[in-house]
Amino acid sequence: MNRQKKIKQLLKAHAKKASAKLAPKNKPKYISKADRLKLAAESSEESATTPETE
Repeated sequence: MNRQKKIKQLLKAHAKKASAKLAPKNKPKYISKADRLKLAAESSEESATTPETE
């Protein structure tokens, strides 16, 4: 009984991991703090230069 239970438990765990890998990822990609600051600076520069050119 114990051996069968262990095998069934392992198979269930492997199946769970495989299905989790195939599931779509809802979590957005991580962006480091330095990159976020850089992107914010670039967007503020673009918004500041845009009105002058129009």
